[in-house]
Formats: sequence, structure tokens, C-alpha cells
Amino acid sequence: MTAKETLTDAPSPVGAGLLAKTVDPSASSPNDGQHSRAGTLPQSAGPTLDFADISLTLGRTTILDKVTFQVQPGSVHALVGPNGGGKSSLIKTLLGQMPHQGRLSLQWPGEPGTIGYVPQALEFDRGLPMTVDDFMAAMCQRRPAFLGLSKHYAAAIGDALERVGMQDKRKRRMGALSGGERQRVLLAQGLIPAPQLLVLDEPMSALDEAGIQVFERLLGDWRQSGITVLWIEHDLEAVGRLADRVTGLNRRVLFDATPKQALTPDTLMTLFSTHPRSAA
Repeated sequence: MTAKETLTDAPSPVGAGLLAKTVDPSASSPNDGQHSRAGTLPQSAGPTLDFADISLTLGRTTILDKVTFQVQPGSVHALVGPNGGGKSSLIKTLLGQMPHQGRLSLQWPGEPGTIGYVPQALEFDRGLPMTVDDFMAAMCQRRPAFLGLSKHYAAAIGDALERVGMQDKRKRRMGALSGGERQRVLLAQGLIPAPQLLVLDEPMSALDEAGIQVFERLLGDWRQSGITVLWIEHDLEAVGRLADRVTGLNRRVLFDATPKQALTPDTLMTLFSTHPRSAA
């Protein structure tokens, strides 16, 4: 069965924390498929995302103006544009955190799966007595973090921290980590439980060179596993190398194409201008 979810003005069925599992058993089509377990995902296991005429107005300010584009299943799709252009607001509509007009739908190849979310860099009070393990426990398990890691999640958390190179810093306080180290921990929590759709909001913003290498390796793993990735990014050089498709957003969609077609001087000039012109 192929499941399809449509989100309009109603909040997205996103659960607690930074991860969500969305299920709509009543919506289906005749195509046959098979739900895959985490860790053994087939190619294109992630959903297709359809943004159709998504608009958002706060007060008298238009944040999003009839935004329409599609994210292909199993692809790495980058969202680029100037600050204030609506990128993070569009992500919040997907996560059910912003009221909006238009139609937003997720078409899963099998049973609806897990949505992982990696936010922008977080700041922590250096005196806050929260270790890396405490943070991972709070984000990834239902058991209270002060009771320690549950046996059910301990192995998965250890594996995720190993993948981002933070296994040896599990007992350090989050506030004592560098910005790049904290960002690696945020990447790790996005891996638990294994997502089929991963939403990344500027994950490279605080990473050092070693962290960037970790991120690029993870991106390759996600692509190989067929995970659908929607990725907000300011580093256009990285987008050009790593993305399958790029959407330029400055309140409205100005281009939606391959990196080679999209990242040209003319299109970027239009994208980052104060008053964007209509797309060609």
C-alpha cells in the first residue's frame, strides 16, 4: 500500500521532541509496496514531498507567496535563499508549527515512516549540568533523562555518536562543547530512530572542517539508504557538490533545478536581490 498524507492549515502530526512518526492509515492507493525497517531501507524508501501554493502571512508581512515545488523520494534537495526569505518558515509548515494556506502532502512508498529534524545550532548555558548522554536521552527516549540511558536506546545512541565522532565525549557537558561539537550531537539525535525523511536546517553552520567531513559522509549514507533529505543551506559550494536538486526561495520560488542549472550568476543575483523578480 502506498500511503499519502496531506497537510493543509491543520498542524502536522508531529510528535514530541525533534523527531516524529506520522501515520495516516486511511489514505492509500492501489500500488503495492513493503514497509522497511530502520537500517535496511531500500532505495527511495523516503517519501515524495509536494508543496502546492503554500502561503504564509504574519500580520501585514508576506512570508511565503504560493510556494510550489516537489522533493523527489530518496533525493538530497537543497533549499537556498537570503535570510528572511522564508526557508525556515517553510520547514515549520512541514513540521506543523506554522499556520499556512495551500496544500502540503507526503507520499510514502509504503507505510508512513519517521521524520527526523536537525535544527540550527543551539546555545547552551555552560553551567547547565546536561551531558551529551543526557541530551541524547532527552531527545531520543521516553524514559526521563535523569534516569540514564534506557537499554532499548543505549546501543542506537552509542552508534549514532560514533558515526559523528562524539563517542569519546559522551560525559562532557553540552555547554562545554564547541559549537561544531554541539552541531555533531544534533546530527546524531537526528539519526534516532532511523528516519525516512530528514529535515536539516543549516546543519553546516557551526561545523569545523572535520565536522563538515562527517556531515558529507552522513549525507552520502542517507542518499545510499534512499532517505529523502530536505536541506536548508547557505554554503552554495557545498550545495553544488552534494545536492541532487536546488530550490531558490525568496518569499516565492525563483528557480527549481539541478545545481548546475540553478547556481549561475544570473539566478543567484535574482535570488539574493532585495525585491525578487518573477522566475523566468
